[in-house]
Amino acid sequence: MRADDGGKPDAAVVRDALGVGVAVGLSGFAFGVTSVGSGLTLLQTCALSLLVFTGASQFALVGALAAGGNPLTAAAGAFFLGARNAVYGLRLSQLLALPRAVRPFAAQWVIDETTVVALAQPTRRSARIGFVVTGLTLYVLWNLTTLLGGLGAGAIGDTDAWGLDAAGPAVFLALLAPMLKSGAERAVAGLAVVLVLGLLPVLPAGVPVLTAALAAPAVLYVQARRGARDGKGVDR
Repeated sequence: MRADDGGKPDAAVVRDALGVGVAVGLSGFAFGVTSVGSGLTLLQTCALSLLVFTGASQFALVGALAAGGNPLTAAAGAFFLGARNAVYGLRLSQLLALPRAVRPFAAQWVIDETTVVALAQPTRRSARIGFVVTGLTLYVLWNLTTLLGGLGAGAIGDTDAWGLDAAGPAVFLALLAPMLKSGAERAVAGLAVVLVLGLLPVLPAGVPVLTAALAAPAVLYVQARRGARDGKGVDR
């Protein structure tokens, strides 16, 4: 079926949403293995996926704990990394215009993948379909594979040897890269990487990721100064 306003066919939206949901949802297995291998119990691991449900933050948390970081520092790093979802929510609330009764439940699915799929749609109808199908598919698969990964962690052995802890960040970067279109966005991403990698050997585990938040104001400040000097606006 096609929307009355000539938007994208529903079947095409569902197909694209399922593709993203299945591809990313399967990486929950890597999180389950990594989390249990880092010392969390199976119950704690599954609770993270059920309640937190934002892969990059979950990997950041267990990665910092595995490296011997302070639990509060690890939680703070995961929190600030997940705070981006609040910004997504502001944009999606206008795009989807969901009924008030539904919004608290939909908020659980406001993550990178659902945002990317919804924003890529030409109409509100297709955006809603993409958001729901991506969110439902990803939530079910992510939690199922988290459980399977946690149960199989003992059989996998050393997660560092398999490099499974890199699966979540790799997926996050793959989704983020195409969205870096302006010079400011690319500069922020590049400076954030430099800050994290540069401070990784000297700061406690979980702290370097917090310093990445300094990249945005630093780049905007430099561009504002340059714009004021040249009489031009900031490239956002």
